[in-house]
Amino acid sequence: MSSYSPAETAEKSGFSIDTLRYYEKIGLLSDIARNASGRRVFSDDDLAWLHMLRCLRGTGMPIAEMLRYSELARGGGETFQERLELLQDHDRRVEEQIAALRVQQEQIRMKIAYYQDMTACEIAPV
Repeated sequence: MSSYSPAETAEKSGFSIDTLRYYEKIGLLSDIARNASGRRVFSDDDLAWLHMLRCLRGTGMPIAEMLRYSELARGGGETFQERLELLQDHDRRVEEQIAALRVQQEQIRMKIAYYQDMTACEIAPV
């Protein structure tokens, strides 16, 4: 298994070093190994977990829910159903956000078409 410095982990995960420290402090990252000099050393498993956190955060999951999911994940197989429900609830919210964005996108496209028509009228010969 590979190991990565905080800087390498930040580069690979897209999180800043400060965010990695914060996530460890609040419990989103747990059991991060340390080398002989006490520096954090991240594993491939840590990177996979960070990838999941990036997905959850990127889709708007609040930190409190991410913490709950993390706690449940550490709880093992007994928490499978609760993790499933938490992710299903989040998926529904993401679906609602996508639908709202589609409506807004349609408004933007209508305005683009309006400006394209106006520009075409100004340029077109009479």
